[in-house]
Amino acid sequence: MKKILAVVLALALCMALCAVGSAADKYKVGILAPAVTHGWVAGVAYNAEQECLALADEVDYKLYTSNNAEEMTTQLDDLMTWGAQAIVAFPQWEGMEVPIQNAIDSGITVVNFDIVIDADGVYRVTGDNEGMGVESAKYIVEKIGTTGTVVALPVPTSGSVSEVLKLSKASMYDTIKEIAPEMNVIEYATAFTREDGLKDFTDILAANKQIDAVYSLDDETSIGVLQAIEDAGRTDIKVITGGGGCQEYFKIIKEHEDINICSALYSPLMVREAVDMAVSVLKGEKVDPVLVIPTTIVDRSNVDEYIDPNNTVY
Repeated sequence: MKKILAVVLALALCMALCAVGSAADKYKVGILAPAVTHGWVAGVAYNAEQECLALADEVDYKLYTSNNAEEMTTQLDDLMTWGAQAIVAFPQWEGMEVPIQNAIDSGITVVNFDIVIDADGVYRVTGDNEGMGVESAKYIVEKIGTTGTVVALPVPTSGSVSEVLKLSKASMYDTIKEIAPEMNVIEYATAFTREDGLKDFTDILAANKQIDAVYSLDDETSIGVLQAIEDAGRTDIKVITGGGGCQEYFKIIKEHEDINICSALYSPLMVREAVDMAVSVLKGEKVDPVLVIPTTIVDRSNVDEYIDPNNTVY
């Protein structure tokens, strides 16, 4: 009986040691994301965590969300104390350059998502901001021709986010000038919310009796724009663009037949590539320091490929 008990205890100890060894073999990956201010931002945190869970055999992770650079810096310090070997960061404010550089200098792999950070040795995964503007402009011209009135809805902001938005807006204007120089483009400032899209576009409709297309950079803004158009009973608008990758907007694209609705895909799904890049670097694999994911236009012709009934976050 003693021999049997000894064998059982030995097996239990072996299993415990194997479990400890297995956990110790996992890479420690930290995720730093902004607190939810928009559905797209919520989608980033959600997809980053989903990818870590998908890599559960290889990855232990901690995810933090923050409201400003100071809070994110504190969370970065916590991750370093935890022993993070890689950090996927999505800082939407200025002031993260020095903390991220310090993390890199301490030997931590840092993959920045979306935003450009001035730090030596940082990796980056981003969408094609210029491509969003180019492809949206081409879509508008394809649907309404080379003349007409386009309402552009840029979003005033500051810091790092401002720079990427400027690229999208500038590339749209440049493309319109090149392929449809007689197009009339009118600009109105709004915000990345459906509430602002509804409120602002209600006023825009009252001020403009003829609008042929709407250039919006954001799916949720476009949802508000659509609501304003329907409330006003307007039938002149033939195109609405968007940007992001919102599941609710995809369903509207699928169901709406009176207007050509599209999204220039800049999906939070891209953050999964950032997590994968971090793990690849830790494995010693050769990785390009910057990955730019091309823009895809999603409209009625292909929207079924992008609808995910399991995604209820964004």
